[in-house]
Amino acid sequence: MGLDERVFTRTDDDVQLRRVVRVVREDIVRMLAAAGSGHSAGPLGMAEQLTALYFNVMRHDPANPDWPDRDLFFLSNGHVAPVLYAVLARAGYFPVAELGTLRRLGSRLQGHPERGALPGVESTSGPLGCGLSQAAGYAHALRNIDHVKRRFVYVTLGDGELDEGNVWEAAMFAGKYKLGNLIALVDRNNIQIDGATEDVMPLTGLRAKWEAFDWHVLDIDGNDVRAVVDALVLGQKVSWAPTVILANTVPGRGVPFMEYDHSWHGKPPTPAQAAEALRALAGGES
Repeated sequence: MGLDERVFTRTDDDVQLRRVVRVVREDIVRMLAAAGSGHSAGPLGMAEQLTALYFNVMRHDPANPDWPDRDLFFLSNGHVAPVLYAVLARAGYFPVAELGTLRRLGSRLQGHPERGALPGVESTSGPLGCGLSQAAGYAHALRNIDHVKRRFVYVTLGDGELDEGNVWEAAMFAGKYKLGNLIALVDRNNIQIDGATEDVMPLTGLRAKWEAFDWHVLDIDGNDVRAVVDALVLGQKVSWAPTVILANTVPGRGVPFMEYDHSWHGKPPTPAQAAEALRALAGGES
């Protein structure tokens, strides 16, 4: 189950974007099987979101990760790190071969991303609920202190993560300061580690909740890469409020025996299961 070394560049071609999505999913399966630990369902379901960001929407430069005019990305749901690592490698931030070191002792690719360990990682994430506060603070500093108009701050959150109270404190802050340079994506896959989100802690009226905090809300198919691109571009045009994109996704997307099954939230495939998953991904569109 070796990795090829392809690196992809920015594109507006839907076929090419879907190709990147498929390769990223294959990377995730291979990484997790080699590591023997990690999270499967969330990373697989979020491949379209990070592909849309890194290969179409975000302003960034893998050859110059600290480019002062770059957009910023914060991964609040840090346990889905394999999808971020795969996208960064495929964009050229570090060698693709390094993906095979996921979670190994001494590897730069640990179970949660660490700022400074890898080029392109903007924040250390692990404790759920912190990423939106980090992103909102950065967006506020850019817009209202440094008066920078061209840079955007993006952040992803899991829907189970919305159980954390500090998410809503950050949401109030961002709404108060009308942070139009802040765009959040909620991975609405309806599962968390203990089961269905609506059984663990119902998120009834999720759109209305965000609107009550003065956010502009978009509700999309998060497994349609073009829908994700279009929503992000629309969010950039909303200057009067922060935007949240409720990205409805299938956990374990592309791997039939994982899809919709919360037991895959926090476990990797065995080598045999990985081989079956790769066959399924090879036979699908993305």
